[in-house]
Amino acid sequence: MTPMVIAGSAHPSLAEAIAGELETELAPCLVQRFPDGEQEVEVQACVRDRAVVVVQPLGPPVGENLLELLLLADACHRAGAGSVTAVTPYVGYARHDRAAREGQPLGARVLAEALGTGRLSQVIAVDLHSPVVAACMPAPVAHLSAVPAMVEALRPHAHQDSVVVAPDLGAVKLAEAYARPLGLPLVVVHKLRTSATEVAVQGVVGDVRGKRPLVVDDMIST
Repeated sequence: MTPMVIAGSAHPSLAEAIAGELETELAPCLVQRFPDGEQEVEVQACVRDRAVVVVQPLGPPVGENLLELLLLADACHRAGAGSVTAVTPYVGYARHDRAAREGQPLGARVLAEALGTGRLSQVIAVDLHSPVVAACMPAPVAHLSAVPAMVEALRPHAHQDSVVVAPDLGAVKLAEAYARPLGLPLVVVHKLRTSATEVAVQGVVGDVRGKRPLVVDDMIST
């Protein structure tokens, strides 16, 4: 039986595209707010004994999108859904995969435990910032990668004078996954984060003079 697809408010067009690929219609769903900002959701389709897919990336505002996902999952379970899968291509708080010093939370673990309250059968994510996030999840994680498709999209723009740039040491492995199939050299930027909104560059390893940089990163904060 084809799964039922429910669109959260974070990315309805993605939900429509997924429903189209599955050759099914989006299940009607109400998502609105009370005047005080509190969220109200209602699944307006019969989901009893059905496999339900809730599409809700956890991008900004992360907290509100996370809560909406959990409310939708709870609504589906209470309506008798056989299973609930969350499609969250972008997972917020993934950069919080370690506590660098005393007094800091392990945000990835907190996020994963919150998702656990949704009794999800599976979480589908794309290119997680850290494998630690998947390890923290109580539900099985299907970790997909957009790298092959992105490499092919970049290929027409990759020239002999192009270089692939990793903006920090944490992005080196991902940047290598682009540089290798494109046959391009890799450049690494040594970045120092001074605050949540500011960074400083300490050095660049590799030759970029006169080159065309292709910067590879998996998170954009703004």
